[in-house]
Formats: sequence, C-alpha cells, structure tokens
Amino acid sequence: MNRSGLREQVFKLLFRIEFNTKEEMQEQCELFLEHEEIEMTEKDKAQIRERFLSIHHRLEEIDLKINEKATGWTTERMGKVDLSIIRLAVYELLFDEMIPQGVAINEAVELAKKYGQDESYGFVNGVLAKFTRKEEESSLS
Repeated sequence: MNRSGLREQVFKLLFRIEFNTKEEMQEQCELFLEHEEIEMTEKDKAQIRERFLSIHHRLEEIDLKINEKATGWTTERMGKVDLSIIRLAVYELLFDEMIPQGVAINEAVELAKKYGQDESYGFVNGVLAKFTRKEEESSLS
C-alpha cells in the first residue's frame, strides 16, 4: 500500500475517536485492521497501527496546537471529518520530519475533497496554513 493509502486508513481510524472512549480505541484499532474491506499486508497493518497510536498518544497536545492556531474555531466546533484530517496533518507537520510540509497539507486537502463537505478542503487548507514555517516566521516578525 502506498503512503496515501496508509494515510487514508489512519484518517479512518482517527475518525473513530469521535465515537469511542479513549480506552476503547486500542480495541477499535484492532477491529478496524481485522475487518477493513481493502487488502492490507501485515506490514501495512503495523504501519497504520503505529502511526495511529502515535497520534492518539499525542492527541491532547495536537488539539491544543489546533485550538491555538485555528482563529475563530475550536476542535469542539469543527466537523468530525475535518477535525480528523487536521489532526493527522498537524501530527505530520509537527512530529514527522520525513514528510515535507507541502505533502502533508496537499494530502490533507485531498482527503477533505474525498470525505468532507463542499467547503472542507478550503477550511482544512486554511487551518493547516497556520502551521507552515512561513506563517511561523511572519508571526515572529
């Protein structure tokens, strides 16, 4: 499975956070990996599990960062699909040095176009733009 496919599966798992308790998410992860309709190798499953658990572990910190940057919005007010996409992208922007910023944002926008509502991709792009290095540098000046 390619990186975009893996990212999409992690997004689907992150979406489940909105409907389950923190304690249930380990079991939800395993159920998802067992019963997902697409073909996944054991290596794919391990990568998805590892990425999901890493994001889940940092969820409070990620949400805090989103709430700091998303002017006029909080994670509580965001649509569940958009929030799940933004959480994944913020994790990639802040904690995964292997993924370039542009790739993380572009992939998030593509997920928003596929799974979100009509305006989701613009909203996702706008929130994530606040996390780019250029935005950080201009806010320091």
